[in-house]
Amino acid sequence: LSRARAAAEANPGRIRVVSQSNAGASAARNHALRLASGEFIQYLDADDLLAPDKIALQLAMLAESPVDSLASGEWARFQTKPEEARFLPEPNWRDLSGIEFQLIHFEHGFMMQPAAWLSPRALLDRAGPWDESLSLNDDGEYFCRVMLKASGIRFCSGARVYYRSGIAGSLSRQKSRRALQSLWKSTELNCERLITHAGTSPRALAAAANGWQRMMFESWPQAPELSRAAEKRRDSLGGSPFLMEAGPNFRVVSRLFGWRFAKRFRDLTMSLRS
Repeated sequence: LSRARAAAEANPGRIRVVSQSNAGASAARNHALRLASGEFIQYLDADDLLAPDKIALQLAMLAESPVDSLASGEWARFQTKPEEARFLPEPNWRDLSGIEFQLIHFEHGFMMQPAAWLSPRALLDRAGPWDESLSLNDDGEYFCRVMLKASGIRFCSGARVYYRSGIAGSLSRQKSRRALQSLWKSTELNCERLITHAGTSPRALAAAANGWQRMMFESWPQAPELSRAAEKRRDSLGGSPFLMEAGPNFRVVSRLFGWRFAKRFRDLTMSLRS
């Protein structure tokens, strides 16, 4: 905070530091959006970094794109130094419609890191504010609404974001009951939007089933009732063959004792290591 204030003092009129009582990340973003006056909005969390030309590249691309286009870009993870990041192309690193992006996300789990987006302010106004009742996956719920309101998603090659991962206190790693209830709500909302926009085609139903399968997996064993309820939602959509990310040891234990035992054992092992 002291560095931010020093930067604001050194750049009067360009940088503004605003404080408010802690009401969660979504409330902070909503407050910032209300104060913002620019035509384009860049969200950036404290633990992430933008390449110096990231915004300039996306602005140039949006200037030649249809009105209400949403810009995406490249992103990669690092833990200690940005030089560790490896930018490996993913299936959603291309121009897409909002619903096609959502289908790919639900089918394969590929996401877009929140800072990778550059959004026209008018588009965000139509999508509505961040849902302040959410904590975990609040960005997934928010940008689902944004991309479904967009005329299309334009992928900007070379516009890079460095995503710091492995931080013990990060929201994305929370497994509290409140966090898992947030994940449930965001999954429910986004699955409903997926089927509303894509219809009840076999592809759309299978993609939504994948979303519930991830919810089933992520909420076990911390919230067994949510896991069981997600399993019922998955089955009502026809089931899912989607395999959760897991190493060879997990797969061996899962074959012998079932995935629930394997997940509990893995989570216990990880907590002991930390």
